[in-house]
Amino acid sequence: MTLNRKSKTPLFQQLMEVIIAEIESGKLAPGDRLMPERKMADFYHVNRSTVNHALEELTSLGWLVRKQGSGTEVAKGRWGSRQAPQFQWQHLLASRSQQDPYSKAQNQLRKNLQTIDLANGELPQDLIPAFKFPALSWDQIIKEEKNLRDTGYLPLKATITKKLAQKFQLSLKNQDLLITAGSTQGISLILQTLLQPGDVIATEDPSFLFALPLFQSLGLRLEGIATDHEGIMPSELEKQILAKKVKLLYLNPTFQNPTSRCLSYERRLKIIEICRKYYVPIIEDDIFGELDFTTPIPKLKEIAPEQVLYLGSLSKIFGSSIKIGWLLAPKNLISSLANTKKSLDSETNLFTQILANIALSSPEYDTQHAQLIKELEQRSQLLCETFAPFKTDWEFTKIKGGLYYWFTWQHQNLNRKDWQLFFEENLLVAPSFFFSNDTMSMRINYTQLTPELVTTLAEKMERITRKLLRKTPSTKA
Repeated sequence: MTLNRKSKTPLFQQLMEVIIAEIESGKLAPGDRLMPERKMADFYHVNRSTVNHALEELTSLGWLVRKQGSGTEVAKGRWGSRQAPQFQWQHLLASRSQQDPYSKAQNQLRKNLQTIDLANGELPQDLIPAFKFPALSWDQIIKEEKNLRDTGYLPLKATITKKLAQKFQLSLKNQDLLITAGSTQGISLILQTLLQPGDVIATEDPSFLFALPLFQSLGLRLEGIATDHEGIMPSELEKQILAKKVKLLYLNPTFQNPTSRCLSYERRLKIIEICRKYYVPIIEDDIFGELDFTTPIPKLKEIAPEQVLYLGSLSKIFGSSIKIGWLLAPKNLISSLANTKKSLDSETNLFTQILANIALSSPEYDTQHAQLIKELEQRSQLLCETFAPFKTDWEFTKIKGGLYYWFTWQHQNLNRKDWQLFFEENLLVAPSFFFSNDTMSMRINYTQLTPELVTTLAEKMERITRKLLRKTPSTKA
C-alpha cells in the first residue's frame, strides 16, 4: 500500500489518517500491536522518520501507546480520551457522534429480544411511578407561559426548592434554581459559562464523565483523580490541583456512577476544605440522591452552599423521556447560566415542566416514591443472592442506594477482547473501560433484574466465569 505523494497533505498526516481509520473500523483493536517502524516504513514506502512522526503525534492525541522495547500498540483506555488531529476536518466533524466499538456492538445486540441488558442507565418501565394527569387544554398551557422565566417555570421551581429544603436541608439564602433539560445540560452550561478551552476539570476515576464527548467538543481537559472505597482521595486531589491547575471539580458523591460508592462525611469535609483553599468550585451531581435506602449523608451543598453548584434530575425516577433537571447555585451565577442557556437557544419544554410539577406536587408522590425504594431494595437483594456463588471471582459490595453494582474480576488481567464473552451470551454489562483506563471491572444495572431472569443470568455468568478462569495463567507450587 502506498500513500498519495501528489496530495498536498503531508505523508505523516496521511499515515495518521490511515491508522485512525483502521482503529475506528475495528481492524485494529485496543491492545493490538502495530508493525515495527522499519516494517511499516517499507509497507507504506516512506521514510522511517515519517512513520516515527505519525506515531508520536497519535500517541500525544491518545490513540496509541509507545513502550520502550515493546513497540507501539493501540491505547486500551477510554475511547472518549482520543482527540482528533486538527488538520483532519472530516474526522473532527464526525467525532461528536463516534462511539466506542464495544458500545456499537452492544447497540446491535439490543435489537435481539433474547438479550439481557444490564448495561443501560435507566429504571425499567415497570418501576417508573405512574401518575394520573388532569386533562390540559392548549389554552391552559398557553396561559401558563406567564409563569415562565429565563430560569424556568415558576411553579416547578417553587416545588423543587421546597423539597430540597425539606428533605436535604439545603439553604436557599442567596441561591436560585435554574431548570434544565436534564443534568447533562446543566453540566454543559456550567462548563461553557465558567471555563475556557484548555482548562482542566477534575473528577473521580472511574467516572461516567469519561464516556461523554462533551469535553472534547469544548476543548477542555478532563483529569481523573484516584479513588478508594470512601470515594475521591483528598491527597490525590490536592496534588492534581497544584500540578494541573484544576479550575473545577465535578463529583458524583452519592451512589457514584459507575461504582455506587458514597463519599464519606469526613471526606466531604476534607474535599471542601481543599477546594476552598485553592478557590476551586465544586459541581455536586446528585442525580441518584432520591434513590437512598438509608439516612442520607449531608450534601456538599448543605455544607458549603457558596462553594457548590448542585445538580439534580427527575430522569432516574420518572424515566429518560422526562428531560427535567435543575441547578441550584448562587443567584449571580444562575443569572449568568440562564444567559448562556438563552444564547444557545436551549429552552426547556414548558409542557414537560408542567407535567413534572403536577407529578412532584401529587399527593401520591411520597407513596409512589416509598414503593419504588422498597422495590429497589428487593431487587438489590436479589442481585446479591444471584451473584453470591461468584463472589470469589467477582468482588462486589452491597449498595445502599442508586442504580448500579460494581463488580471487579479477582484473577488475571482482562483485556477488551475478554469482554466479548458477554456478547456470546447475549448479556450486556458496562465494562470499566467506558469510565476509566481500567479493564477489570463492570457496572451492572441491578434494577433490570426480575425473579424470572435470575436463573438465566446465573447460568450466563457461570459460563462466562468458567471461560475466563480457563485463561488464568496456571501457577506452579
